[in-house]
Amino acid sequence: MHRSAYTLEDQERMSRAENYFAWQSRLVTRELGRRVVEVGCGLGNFTGMLLDREAVIAVDSEPDCIQRLKQRYPDRSNLHAFACDAGSPAFTDLARFHPDSCVCLNALEHIQDDRQALHGMASILGPGGVVVLLVPAFPALYGPIDRNLGHYRRYSRASIARLAGSTGLRIRKAHYMNALGFFGWWVNSHILKRAAQSERQIEIFDRYLVPLFSRLEGLTHPPFGQSLFVVLEKP
Repeated sequence: MHRSAYTLEDQERMSRAENYFAWQSRLVTRELGRRVVEVGCGLGNFTGMLLDREAVIAVDSEPDCIQRLKQRYPDRSNLHAFACDAGSPAFTDLARFHPDSCVCLNALEHIQDDRQALHGMASILGPGGVVVLLVPAFPALYGPIDRNLGHYRRYSRASIARLAGSTGLRIRKAHYMNALGFFGWWVNSHILKRAAQSERQIEIFDRYLVPLFSRLEGLTHPPFGQSLFVVLEKP
């Protein structure tokens, strides 16, 4: 079951955070193979960064997102898009594409049964296949913004390790990212009690802060962060 995820307006607003998406792309794309299943593709903000691959199978629970994505990337013979939930029989059928990797960015937290969803991702991969996740970090940060966005939870490295173990996956890599965002999220959620991030906040963060802090975190991973980056492997 999915709780209401990012609205189309939310996704369009976040798509303007170009530096953040470039940072995210640098982390994620190098971990993926040539035949990728993208779980929770939304409007396709990240899908476009994968279209140099042999095959991209984009999946979202919202049919309107899939329709918009097809309109956004017409006539792409390597792009296949479907409206279904991870872990459903329709999702399991995607094994016919012989994917070597799955990517799920800021979507797992919207799924009530995240174990079933992750098990579904693992089930369509062969041995050595990878699942790449980006999820919100630190349960203590959970607040009005999370509830408004439809987040069931935030994660820690320990909770991801338990989740991965329960689905037969092993951790290849797990580290926090966006340490500055940790403090911003805390202030918004617990001091200012905001239910949403403002466009101005996103613009300032993306234009002035992401270029510097992405370079710093490229040198050493912080001990905390707004998000948790995870690469899981199927034995």
